[in-house]
Amino acid sequence: MSAPAIETSGLVKIFGANRAVDGVDLTVPAGTVYGLLGPNGAGKTTVVRMLATLLRPDGGSAHVFGNDIVSEADAVRARVSLTGQYASVDEDLTGTENLVLLARLLGHSRPRARERAAQLLEAFGLTEAADRQVKKYSGGMRRRLDIGASILNTPDLLFLDEPTTGLDPRSRNQVWDIIRMVVANGTTVLLTTQYLDEADRLAGRIAVIDHGRVIAEGTPGELKSSVGAGTIHVRLRDAAQRPAAERIIATALETAVELDADPVSLTARAVGSEQGAAEHASRALAALATAGIVVDDFALGQPSLDEVFLALTDRPAQQQEVNA
Repeated sequence: MSAPAIETSGLVKIFGANRAVDGVDLTVPAGTVYGLLGPNGAGKTTVVRMLATLLRPDGGSAHVFGNDIVSEADAVRARVSLTGQYASVDEDLTGTENLVLLARLLGHSRPRARERAAQLLEAFGLTEAADRQVKKYSGGMRRRLDIGASILNTPDLLFLDEPTTGLDPRSRNQVWDIIRMVVANGTTVLLTTQYLDEADRLAGRIAVIDHGRVIAEGTPGELKSSVGAGTIHVRLRDAAQRPAAERIIATALETAVELDADPVSLTARAVGSEQGAAEHASRALAALATAGIVVDDFALGQPSLDEVFLALTDRPAQQQEVNA
C-alpha cells in the first residue's frame, strides 16, 4: 500500500489561552478526498494552515507524503497547494491575466503560461469570461478561477478550505465537479467544510472536529449511522392533536420528540438499524391512526447536518464561535 498523504499525531496549536487545535490525529490516504467537518471555530482552518506550513505547531507532529511539516517544510510546500476561504485572485485583472501572472511566478515561460491559463479556463467553463475583469465575475466563477490558480502546477495535495461557503446550489455543484476532476487526475484533496452533504458527496472518509479535537471519524455512512438510522418527520392535520401525537410517537419510537416551529409538525430521531427504524415508524403511524390522529405527511430520512452535530457536539453545526 502507498504511504498516506497526511499523517498527524497529537497535533497542537495554541493562541494565548486558546487551544485551537488540541491533539489531532489524522491519517489521509493518497488519491482520495478526505473531509474535515466541523462547526465554525472548530479548528479546521488552523489544522490546514499547519499542514500547509503556514503555521508552526506547538505540539505533536505531522508529515505530508513522509515529509515533516517543520523540519522539511520546503519539501512539503513543493507538493501542496492551498485554496483558502476567500478568493485570492486580483479583481482588477482578467481571468487570463490572473492565471498568466501566477504561472509566470511559478516559473512558466510566457507561451507556456498562456497555454496553461487557456487550458484551465476551458476546463472550468470560464473561456467566455477569460477577458473580463474578475470584479465582474459571480461568486461561483471566482471560486472556480481560484481553484484553477491552485492547480497551475498540479499539486500532489490540494487543501480546499470551505470552498463553497456562500455559493448558490448551481455554483456549488460546479465546484464539486472540479474537485472530482482534480482527484481523478491523481491529486489528494483535504476538504474542510461545515456541510455534511458536501462531505457526503465528495469525501471517502471524514473526521469531525469540535473544540480542536477529532470527536468522530469514518465514512459518511458510518457517521450518519452513529447518530441513528434516520429522522422521522410527521405533519398532522389538526394542531390540537399534537400533544397526543407527541406522547404516542415517543412511546412507539422510545425516543424524545421535538416540536417544530410549525404547530402541526413533529420530528424524532430513529435509533437502531434502518430496518428497525422503519418498523418503529410503522408502529408509530399505526398507533396514531388507532388514536384517530390524522397524518397529512410523513417522511423517514437520513439525519440532517444539524442533527448529526447536535448528537456529536450538543450544538448546531452553524453555531458561531470566536476561535481559529
